[in-house]
Amino acid sequence: QVQLVESGGGLVQAGGSLRLSCAASGRTFSTYTMGWFRQAAGKEREFIAAITWPGGRSYYADSVKGRFTISRDNAKNTVYLQMNSLKPEDTAVYYCAAKVVARSPEYDYWGQGTQVTVSS
Repeated sequence: QVQLVESGGGLVQAGGSLRLSCAASGRTFSTYTMGWFRQAAGKEREFIAAITWPGGRSYYADSVKGRFTISRDNAKNTVYLQMNSLKPEDTAVYYCAAKVVARSPEYDYWGQGTQVTVSS
C-alpha cells in the first residue's frame, strides 16, 4: 500500500509561485511514475504533469507547459510541482498520484489533495 500526502497549497496572487510537495510511503516509490492532477470547482479532474522512472522523463499538459515543473527526489520519497506565473484559472485542488506500471492508463494511488487559489 502506498500513501501520498500533498502539501504546499495556499493563496497566491496572479503571477506568483508555489511549490507543491507530495510525500510518499513505500520502499518502491522510486520505481513509480508520479503524476499531478487538478480539479477546479465544477470541472472534471485533469492531468497536469508526470515524471517517469527511470530516467525522470517529464510530461506536461499544454495549459501548464513552460510554467510548471515536476521533479522527484527518490531519496526523500517526494515529488514536487513548481508552479510559476500562476493564473486565476490555475485555481483548483491539486492531487498527487502514483502508478506502478508506467504504460498503464490508470493511476493506482492518490493523495487527498491540496487547495491552490490564485487571486487576480
